[in-house]
Amino acid sequence: MNRAAFLGKAKVTVDRMLASCLMAALLLAVGYVTCWAQQGGYQNYPNLPPPAGQGGTNAPPGTLEIPTRQGNYPPSTAVIPPQSPQRGSTDVIPPQAPQGTSELQIPAHELRRQPGYAQVTVTVMNQDGGYVTGLQKQDFTVYEDGIQRPVEFFRRDLNVPVSIGILVDTSGSMEPKLAQARLAISQFLRDLNPQDDVFLFAFSNRPFLLQPFTTDHALVMARLSLLHAFGRTALYDVILDGLLMVERGRHEKKALLVITDGMDNASMYSLSQVVSQARRLGVLIYSIGIGNPNIGGSSPWASFLGPLGFVGALDYDRVDAATLETLSRETGARTFIIRAVGDGAQLRLATQTISTELRQQYTIGFLSPDPERGGYRRLRVEVNDRPGVRVRVREGVTVGAGAPTYPPS
Repeated sequence: MNRAAFLGKAKVTVDRMLASCLMAALLLAVGYVTCWAQQGGYQNYPNLPPPAGQGGTNAPPGTLEIPTRQGNYPPSTAVIPPQSPQRGSTDVIPPQAPQGTSELQIPAHELRRQPGYAQVTVTVMNQDGGYVTGLQKQDFTVYEDGIQRPVEFFRRDLNVPVSIGILVDTSGSMEPKLAQARLAISQFLRDLNPQDDVFLFAFSNRPFLLQPFTTDHALVMARLSLLHAFGRTALYDVILDGLLMVERGRHEKKALLVITDGMDNASMYSLSQVVSQARRLGVLIYSIGIGNPNIGGSSPWASFLGPLGFVGALDYDRVDAATLETLSRETGARTFIIRAVGDGAQLRLATQTISTELRQQYTIGFLSPDPERGGYRRLRVEVNDRPGVRVRVREGVTVGAGAPTYPPS
């Protein structure tokens, strides 16, 4: 090879290297800006006190907090100071309403106290997506591990009060979506049964309890003004905290509503731990995912950017639909994926559908034999002589040690 040809080839090689470096620098710059928004570029909660100790004995007066987790779960929930009224404001947060009791059709005490008793929520829909109501006990057949079990208890949940936890993603990427989320949650609260008791969590790097259980839904609405976007996404941690919190609700029917737009990137706990707890408790986990579940992850730049820590930037608008759908499927609930929040109409429709569905369901109780054998057992529920209907119920029940207990009648 002569000198001129060699120099020409060397120049082409250098030009390609410079072009590659410029492209990498551009992608890193974009990744930095995006990650800055996701990891704390937006407004933070002002003056957050540190988490209180066991039992909250060190918490300042009026501080909202969640009790420490039972078992081996250390507390991960931060506390929020009480909201102070702004000068000149006439808005006054009313005191929590008295927690009264309501008459409710529940299983007999003798049935509930049996170790093998299990209770599940069942949703029945027709081919057009409408709810099938008016069914009777004899219309249902329950199979546990493929073996039919007699229906020992049956109830239509038309006016049954529910204990509900609302878990709202406030990571940095939620900044342009929070206004519509507030409106949708406000409408959701208006659509609830007045006897429903509700609590509110925000979550970013960790969960924040904004409002403990209350039947005063206006009080929960007032707390929505505390939602501000910042930080990353501790999705698994907040669901575990939500499950712990809702388990202490006054009503035997319990549900969570999760609103998020991202992937978990800040939790101490894993998806398998969340699924295990969800299976044990059987709480309905409804979720609304805002974003595109099909972007990120498979990018040709992932292998290049991954070692540098910027691959998360490519997932900025990716919602973890797989996780949300897994939790809904395990618990017999539903997941709604909204690719763009827009004017919020789809978001409001999703919350309206969830509040309606909670009143169109059935509760079925049955006895599992050999409860001392314990373990997780697969569940299937069918509706007799109704071809074409779709039945939704949790994937299975936990019996024996670790099974949930039901409030005494």
